[in-house]
Amino acid sequence: MAGAKLTPSPSEIDPDVMKTVTQRASEPTWANPAMPTWRLESFGSDAGQRYSEEYSLDSTNAQVQVEFYVNENTFKERLKLFFIKNQRSSLRIRIFNFCLKLLTCLLYTVRVMLDKSADNWSHCADCQLNKTTYATGINWEVIFWVDRKLYVWAIQVIVALISFLEAMLLTYLSYKGNIWEQMFQVSFLLEMINTVPFIITIFWPPLRNIFIPVFLNCWLAKCALENMINDLHRAIQRTHSAMFNQVLILICTLLCLVFTGTCGIQHLERAGRNLSLFKSLYFCIVTFSTVGYGDVTPQIWPSQLLVVIMICVALVVLPLQFEELIYLWMERQKSGGNYSRHRAQTEKHVVLCVSSLKIDLLMDFLNEFYAHPRLQDYYVVILCPTEMDIQVRRVLQIPLWSQRVIYLQGSVLKDQDLMRAKMDDAESCFILSSRNEVDRTAADHQTILRAWAVKDFAPNCPLYVQILKPENKFHVKFADHVVCEEEFKYAMLALNCVCPATSTLVTLLVHTSRGQEGQQSPEQWQRMYGRCSGNEVYHIRLSDSKFFGEYDSKSFTYASFHAHKKYGVCLIGVKREDNKSILLNPGPRHIMAVSDTCYYINITKEENSAFIFKQEEKHKRKGSHRAACTTPPPASPSTASSLAWEQ
Repeated sequence: MAGAKLTPSPSEIDPDVMKTVTQRASEPTWANPAMPTWRLESFGSDAGQRYSEEYSLDSTNAQVQVEFYVNENTFKERLKLFFIKNQRSSLRIRIFNFCLKLLTCLLYTVRVMLDKSADNWSHCADCQLNKTTYATGINWEVIFWVDRKLYVWAIQVIVALISFLEAMLLTYLSYKGNIWEQMFQVSFLLEMINTVPFIITIFWPPLRNIFIPVFLNCWLAKCALENMINDLHRAIQRTHSAMFNQVLILICTLLCLVFTGTCGIQHLERAGRNLSLFKSLYFCIVTFSTVGYGDVTPQIWPSQLLVVIMICVALVVLPLQFEELIYLWMERQKSGGNYSRHRAQTEKHVVLCVSSLKIDLLMDFLNEFYAHPRLQDYYVVILCPTEMDIQVRRVLQIPLWSQRVIYLQGSVLKDQDLMRAKMDDAESCFILSSRNEVDRTAADHQTILRAWAVKDFAPNCPLYVQILKPENKFHVKFADHVVCEEEFKYAMLALNCVCPATSTLVTLLVHTSRGQEGQQSPEQWQRMYGRCSGNEVYHIRLSDSKFFGEYDSKSFTYASFHAHKKYGVCLIGVKREDNKSILLNPGPRHIMAVSDTCYYINITKEENSAFIFKQEEKHKRKGSHRAACTTPPPASPSTASSLAWEQ
């Protein structure tokens, strides 16, 4: 910016030198744009783009255009942007490089299959057949010379030229001042070993049949595959697990070890027993599996030395890979892994989001959630930022919960963790707070942030939010259902002043129980209390009910009184078909209709109930005068029978 060009204003031009200035108008003067008299006209902020900024000494001065990031316009930077920085173009180049390395390995295999026997070889192209026998029993010339067909050689030369030029270009682009560090990298050395000899054979045809260890390109293909996977996930904006990477590296390492050993032993044994490629593969598989049948073995010391080297490399490399894999597996078990997309699309699941998972909160939620018969096939995915404690871990290992509850360690505020829980495919999301929070305001703030994050990530997912303080309900009005603990608690206390024991009644109604608590107590009131604690609120249409169907056209008070006297159920409210409001105890003026929906309190709903009748008949037979029979429920109250209700 120190050399911005400015055109002088007319007020600054001396009349005595006006003529000179006019003649030299095409040569503007130079000024420093950093001077305090400059005025900023426009400025951009997007990196990597070309910007312009206008400065002037006053309103009559000419404007100056300043270009930023000019270093990115150089030829090297543009090449680096295409080959390295740009994710999509870099991915395509790595895929091409990976396919190129696989092609070289395939060409080597084809060359081996087309190679002549060791007894019919010629040490160079256009040379006469020469057979030599050495006292050591090793024919060294077949190790250094092979039979390479002309078309195979031509394809390998083309591939070598492309690989060489690509390697030189990437080395130039990644140069950071130390050329020796780049030249002595293993990948660069392997690239030179497999490409330079082919280029030399173009200018020196007698070396066309020289042996080149092209099979070592499998290790370059392994590196290209790892880089390709990284670029792939960067390009599609997805993160992959370290477990996937480690398993991929382990499999590729095993394949490269087997392929290198197979090709190396097969080539060295050309000077001995001349093993085929398949027998060499068989020997490597048997050796690496530690079986060692001994039916196929190397006969000369170079191949035996190669076997020793390969075993040593395997003993060093593979344990390190397995150790890393086991470590990642243990960390994955702690964090819970991922809930698979296939399961999310084929099975129903809900997500429970909590800041810290306590055993009482977990058991209350699971017991109440799975109390409904329609939710038995649902899975519960717990998303919590903390690690499971011992009590929670023990509970989740119980077979009742281990098959239906999945624990994921992660934060709701991270899209990556929401993706792990498949929040966008969840049937609903529950955001709960611990009732034992010391700072309830801070707990509500965390709940609000979680609710915003879930709503932003999965706007169509039904959201159930628990808020501790009433003043914070305003911030989560977008949620489908909001429950405020303090508001509910104080409302119950206020109702207790109007109607004693209201809080006890509501608490027992909203908690799931089978009415079996306290049945072993010697106190009558405890047994009654425990039995009645199993009551819940149910609803049924009057026309479909056996409890209330006979009270059509009767008043509400009449139906409620006689239903409780006859069946032991408590009718507490109704809802008209054309009205969305529920009428609690509407009184004697309300006449029951067949389209009414009845709300009642009972141990279980009517559909899960059975009726048992006992009729007494007097028999004039001596010694026996009582009999019992079971009949279907009566059609009207006129049936002369005594009714017993069993659940």
